[in-house]
Amino acid sequence: MLMNYQPGKHLIATLFSEKKELLSEYQNFQFLVNKIIDSHDLQKLGEVYHNFEPAGFTAVICLSESHLSIHTWPEHGRVNVDIYLSNFMRNNDNTVDHIYQLLKEYFNATVTLEQSIIR
Repeated sequence: MLMNYQPGKHLIATLFSEKKELLSEYQNFQFLVNKIIDSHDLQKLGEVYHNFEPAGFTAVICLSESHLSIHTWPEHGRVNVDIYLSNFMRNNDNTVDHIYQLLKEYFNATVTLEQSIIR
């Protein structure tokens, strides 16, 4: 039985944050992401986190709904965000927006660049 495809929201953004301690290592961010995934009833399939020397991290979380990824540059106060959730089983467009809002709040960040597409 084929199901109708429902496009989902894909949001990419560059944020600026002066909170260098939050941009330096992934451990606190990983705790936040796990809470976000649980509270939004998303299904984590796998994850990779890596701290860079002297500072900064990358995180890629594979979800059955698609993915969430972050890359930080503390020396520039920069955070790159990529969130894509499909709408296969339910509409996740508001979920993308809510996760994005939580990440901006967590990093106490301002938006440098933001793009959103439905695909």
